[in-house]
Amino acid sequence: MSILIVFNHQPYDGSDVAWNGLRLANTLAKKGEELRIFLMNDSVDLARDATIKPEFYDHDLVDMLKKLYENGAKLKVCGTCQARCGLHKNKPYFNDEIKGTMDDLASWVINSDKVLTF
Repeated sequence: MSILIVFNHQPYDGSDVAWNGLRLANTLAKKGEELRIFLMNDSVDLARDATIKPEFYDHDLVDMLKKLYENGAKLKVCGTCQARCGLHKNKPYFNDEIKGTMDDLASWVINSDKVLTF
């Protein structure tokens, strides 16, 4: 089964939305599901090395995402949002190959069995 998770929330925003989405993604990947992750809006900071885990936070969300990507999860990050969104506007993503488009997202929505948003 293919599952697309669309993230929108800024990491470390005072809620656990991004962390819980990454936890679910990790669990789905461990269960062998085909996982696709698309970051847009302020969640694009999850894909930036400039995003540093605050001292008060237990988990490094950027590292969690990188591990999912390195272990085979497909990842795309909104190219338009790179300059418009997040605390680190215009900072590069940790890999240029993950830059995506609305067309990429539309294709993934059409070709996924389930679509979740966080």
